Amino acid sequence: MPESELPGSKLVRRLLLATAVPICVAGLAVELACAAGLVDGEGSLRAGLSLSYEGNLPTWYAAGLLWTAALGLGLCARREAGTDRKHWWGLAGLFWLMSLDEAVELHESLGGAALHGVLYFSWVVPGAVLTALFAWTYWGFWRRLPTPARRGFAWAAALYVGGALGMELPLGAWVEGHGDENLTYALLDFVEESLELAGLGVFLSAIVGHLESAAVDG
Repeated sequence: MPESELPGSKLVRRLLLATAVPICVAGLAVELACAAGLVDGEGSLRAGLSLSYEGNLPTWYAAGLLWTAALGLGLCARREAGTDRKHWWGLAGLFWLMSLDEAVELHESLGGAALHGVLYFSWVVPGAVLTALFAWTYWGFWRRLPTPARRGFAWAAALYVGGALGMELPLGAWVEGHGDENLTYALLDFVEESLELAGLGVFLSAIVGHLESAAVDG
């Protein structure tokens, strides 16, 4: 069935836009207000809305998206009767772990090396290696996906990895030289987190579209 005829994925995109955009705008607004002296930099408003903080609304929203993606991938695995079933289950497990990491920041334990510049956040080195290994392992699976899902997964990966890994490079260089209590850091981190949320939104839409298409065709 053509992608344009899949109302479920359209509904998901609209719901995600209606929730993610206000969260991102609120996070940016509170950082700008803090820089202008209108909001207490140590206050609860910034701590609750900033995309640079952990354990707040944006963090739990992102963790919820990752958990929802894991659930959707599990549904894909249950519907899959072929050899790719294990790949779907592998993705479901990965996204469940990512949702846990989003909530408790497990990936920071990978960054024990004392590096500098764009590698200041040294966890990006093992992170890049693991990402490359994942891409190599799942290349064949990705190529076997229907075109709409393949395209959606590719865009989602580009956005999410571009944010999670790519933006950590300039962010790390900036933090090493200027610290993290300034507007430039907040803006760089805003771009990073927004890219991650955009990638998750595209991914969820692609998952729903794939499930809906499979239900119609099956």
